[in-house]
Amino acid sequence: MKPTITRYDAASRYLHWLTAALLAAQFVVALTMPDITRNTPAIGLVAWHLSLGVTILGLTAIRLVWARYRSTPAKGMKSIFHTFAAIAHKGLYALLVLVPVLGWINASARGYGLKLLGLVPLPALSTQGSSFGHAMGDVHSLLAYVLLGAIGLHICAALYHHWVLRDGTLHKMLPVQNQPEPSTSR
Repeated sequence: MKPTITRYDAASRYLHWLTAALLAAQFVVALTMPDITRNTPAIGLVAWHLSLGVTILGLTAIRLVWARYRSTPAKGMKSIFHTFAAIAHKGLYALLVLVPVLGWINASARGYGLKLLGLVPLPALSTQGSSFGHAMGDVHSLLAYVLLGAIGLHICAALYHHWVLRDGTLHKMLPVQNQPEPSTSR
């Protein structure tokens, strides 16, 4: 008999919380960096914003690949709420890809060179000076706020599961837990 999985695997948990930490840092940097105009150089907070964006995009790609191969904790009965949760998670992943890609397109239009881990140059996704690339910067900003709202709803749902439903959903994703994990032996 196959053992029942009661928590997400360690890689999924740590990738989740690393993404959360990077997103928190990204939003702080984005809200404190100067307004980007046509002549704003990619230095200081702007450079940090670009670097964090590329890192979040890369981490999201790793999470998506990992999600295809990992096992997930057992769920109770299927309900409309599970369907909503699945849609919400797919929406979060879509935003975690779309927002950085739109930022990358905008950065390319501004002539900012992006590098993965500060080492590997990434190709431009639009030509320098492109009006399309500049317009995508506005969409990037708008969708960043949508992402922030989606993260807020995600947190509210986790707290609802924890304090109202008391179903252990939050514990499945916590990076550490005081109680030992159940044995996988028979």
